[in-house]
Amino acid sequence: MYISDETLEKFIKEDIPYIDLTSCILDIAGQKGKIRFFCREEAVICGTEEVIRIFGKLGVAPVNWLRSGTKVKPNTVLIEGEGAAEQLHMAWKVSLNILEYASGIATRTSRFLEHARAANPDIQVVTTRKGFPGTKELSIKAVVSGGGFPHRLGLSESALIFPQHLTFIGGMDRMLENMREIKIKACENKVVVEVENMEDAIKACKAGADGVQFDKIKSEKLHEAVILLKEIRENILVLAAGGINISNVEAYAKTGIDAIVTSSVYYGKPVDIGTVMENAGPEA
Repeated sequence: MYISDETLEKFIKEDIPYIDLTSCILDIAGQKGKIRFFCREEAVICGTEEVIRIFGKLGVAPVNWLRSGTKVKPNTVLIEGEGAAEQLHMAWKVSLNILEYASGIATRTSRFLEHARAANPDIQVVTTRKGFPGTKELSIKAVVSGGGFPHRLGLSESALIFPQHLTFIGGMDRMLENMREIKIKACENKVVVEVENMEDAIKACKAGADGVQFDKIKSEKLHEAVILLKEIRENILVLAAGGINISNVEAYAKTGIDAIVTSSVYYGKPVDIGTVMENAGPEA
């Protein structure tokens, strides 16, 4: 995955709008040093590649680092760099923020997927578009680093028909009457219909929808739904969304659905990552 220089420059500029006032008044220029980021807990890390690029923009030379997606134990060193003291301080917090927040999403995704696949080895976990605005690139990278995939990268990517769409096209039955024409228009894309009950799911399946996405349906009802829909059409895609989190993911995975759609991995505490700096003496 590629995150643009423009995005990284914004991160840096946001933290350093003009000068690093503290480094300036302490007059630490001319000192060489090292910076080391280490993880205080078991985690799946993410964002090291972006930190390396930030190092490069600020004149810090990377010494060694671990790739995004690496599972680490407590006290594992994630990335080290060398440079002038003022450059290390400019790189410090923006790098730490990327590592902590991206690794938090990657770790939650990994744990979510582990719970799901303990119940169903073939299930996939996909994430919604409900990430915080402005963080999408890193959020998607973090999800993939944790073993998941994005559900939809954006409105241009796939056709997912919500009840809100039906308001403007005459309801579910009218839409399903036009399913053939809809699929002709989007011949290279799957057409998925979100449903809130079994009756609509059966109708969508029989009308030729590529998939149905159950919203806020209890797990105990989904097992029967999957069996019935697969009997109608074996290759129909069955998804479940709405209120699924790590506490109930195994119950949903056991139903036999193809994928779980969730937003929950975006939200939670960052991974606890520490920073150590060492003075390497005056510049030569």
